[in-house]
Amino acid sequence: MRRCFAAVLLLACALVHGQSYPAKPIRIVVPFPAGGIADLYGRLIGARVSEHWGQPVLVENRTGAGGNIGADAVAKSPPDGYTLVMGTFGTHAVNVSLFASMPYDPVRDFAPIALVLEAEGLLVVHPGVPAHSVQELIAYGRANPGRLTFASAGMGTASHLAGELFRTMARVEMTHVPYKGNVPAISDLLAGQTSLLFGTMPTVLPHAKAGRLRAIATIGSVRSAAAPDLPTVGETLPGFEVSNWIGLLAPAGTPGELVRKWNAEVTTIMQGADLKQRLLVEGARFAPNTPQDFGAFIKSEIARWAPVVKASGARVD
Repeated sequence: MRRCFAAVLLLACALVHGQSYPAKPIRIVVPFPAGGIADLYGRLIGARVSEHWGQPVLVENRTGAGGNIGADAVAKSPPDGYTLVMGTFGTHAVNVSLFASMPYDPVRDFAPIALVLEAEGLLVVHPGVPAHSVQELIAYGRANPGRLTFASAGMGTASHLAGELFRTMARVEMTHVPYKGNVPAISDLLAGQTSLLFGTMPTVLPHAKAGRLRAIATIGSVRSAAAPDLPTVGETLPGFEVSNWIGLLAPAGTPGELVRKWNAEVTTIMQGADLKQRLLVEGARFAPNTPQDFGAFIKSEIARWAPVVKASGARVD
């Protein structure tokens, strides 16, 4: 009898907790600077959640260490649904293989909520680089060892790993120039301080369309609907494929009803008619997924990229 009463009491408390949530402002930590894809969609989701739930959603850019500082802050926050992180390809798939020591475990220390989107990527070069195709870029790089520099949004980001993978597969000597986010990386590329960048489609395609950068190829497995005339890098280097992604996570131990509430809300937001069109134009995609789906995806990404990181020789002590 006592066990039954306790079980009923716990269920009642959980229901009350779920019904009263949120009762105060929520914080979404973006572990990279403003202007990148994680920041853009973190703010978009935050604004719409605030409208629907009637509580402020504050977005905090907490940067450093390839995203580890922001992700770690959330991992160590109370698991009450009021502090979340916009995790990325770097923070939750690559960094565990790239960094000599990690302040958090990307699987054990988080409760996955939803994979927000997968963003197609684009290889762009500064107009001063005499290459209009992947073949020409490889030929130029081999004829001028060390002349090419590739910018990235930071160590362990998709733009970094794409550059390392390209360097290895194309047998081209290039120098990596890491930045603290996409915005400064793109700014210096536009200024001619670096040669090329493997960027997310939403952040670099507008510059390519305006003629400020030259688009060479997309970096996914198939040609992009956002840039259908561009070949993939894989058409020249078979097997080359990089897909960037972002997803929402809470600290491990966050009540399941709150995780499910957030998952349902993110799914509703990302399936809105206006966002469907925006994602198509930007070369990004969303597919409804459960917290369990996202958790399994993270594990598969960690396993997929560990050998690539090792083969590249990239390491952060």
